[in-house]
Amino acid sequence: MRVLFSGDVAWNIGRYALAQALPVLRKEWGGFDFTVINCENAAAGKGMTEKIFNEFLELGVDGMTSGNHIWDKNAFYPVLDAEMRVLRPANYPPSCPGRGCSVIERGGRRLGLLNLAGQAFMPPIDSPFLCADAMLEALRAEEGTALPVLVDFHAEATSEKKALACYLDGRVSAVLGTHTHVQTADEQILPKGTAYLSDAGMTGGHGGILGVKLESVLPRFLTGMPARFEMCENAPAFNGAVIEISDTTGLAERITRVQLPVAPREIK
Repeated sequence: MRVLFSGDVAWNIGRYALAQALPVLRKEWGGFDFTVINCENAAAGKGMTEKIFNEFLELGVDGMTSGNHIWDKNAFYPVLDAEMRVLRPANYPPSCPGRGCSVIERGGRRLGLLNLAGQAFMPPIDSPFLCADAMLEALRAEEGTALPVLVDFHAEATSEKKALACYLDGRVSAVLGTHTHVQTADEQILPKGTAYLSDAGMTGGHGGILGVKLESVLPRFLTGMPARFEMCENAPAFNGAVIEISDTTGLAERITRVQLPVAPREIK
């Protein structure tokens, strides 16, 4: 099984970059069994909408994970409740809209998705470690041990991300970090067969600061005063990873980081 994962798709320039990159990557790799993206920044940098959800489906996206910004547009909550193809972090309280774990299907194949959020330097939330135990126990009881499972760990601290990956090593196919919008260069297969990358990066405009225009971020550092963030359209690119998973064991055989610049969008 070959899975393409995109880091945080940020703003409409990120949606543009994703649409431009997917055909190129599919041709280069000979197709993917599943395409999964982190969508929490897709709507003007914060949150999601039903329209964008459908736009991603039309691009051939099979599953969507998210993070703390998934709550920023409450009109999307009914979609979270109704759809198995879009997740919120599982370690938010059960009373929150949506779910944090699901199984997606395509072409007769099945992939488990688990979405978790970190505790370090993040809003107060339940333990991702204990939540992962509970979610995987329920998933394995229903689906069996060979089901491939991809984990999106939306967290700040690389230490917390690596710790969770080591904790889950041999129990999931991959643990991929999101949230920081900066792709790391530490892709690896852990000793028991779990693929790991501290952060998959950002699909969006890379010519500013984390997808935002330089001139709308610098004032915060120079003066301490608040400033309105504006989308950076310069240097659009896809960031993510390709995970190749054994059909026999459900564990990873290879992980490849992906950085793909795309042509700038024409200004009309």
